[in-house]
Amino acid sequence: DEDLIKYGWPEDVWFHVDKLSSAHVYLRLHQGQTMDDIPKEVLSDCAHLVKANSIQGCKLSSVTVVYTPWSNLRKTPDMDVGQIGFHRHKDVRTLTVERRPSEQLRRLERTRVERFPDLAAERECRDREERGRRRQQLQELRKSQREEQRRKKEMEELRSYSSLMKAENMSSNQ
Repeated sequence: DEDLIKYGWPEDVWFHVDKLSSAHVYLRLHQGQTMDDIPKEVLSDCAHLVKANSIQGCKLSSVTVVYTPWSNLRKTPDMDVGQIGFHRHKDVRTLTVERRPSEQLRRLERTRVERFPDLAAERECRDREERGRRRQQLQELRKSQREEQRRKKEMEELRSYSSLMKAENMSSNQ
């Protein structure tokens, strides 16, 4: 959990059973998506997974699940392992999970893939790609600004009549 907190992505959404010990579920959104874009079915799946993997929560008929963007998680050195705080409590959302629908959990369990990724390397790769995208956008912006300046300069020259006042363009009547 500590590595997930440390190397999370800005696109990650963190789920946990409120006030009980439980597993953390991370949902990785696509670039540009927000928590409002998460389908109700996916929210339900994540919430049921967290409830099912809580030692105390799985025995209760109803639990409250909290979820928030990864960037809202706050971890200070004095906190215990697995303990989390929040930067902004207004960004924390809740939903109530009733008894677990076993067919829903069986469906999720059948699609389960367990892997042990190098979280630091994945985060570095993501950050490198993001820096490349930003660099590309900045280059395109600079190019369009240079093009706009060039066009403005051409328009000013056309309006200034400066080309008419050159010695080689002048002729005398005498």
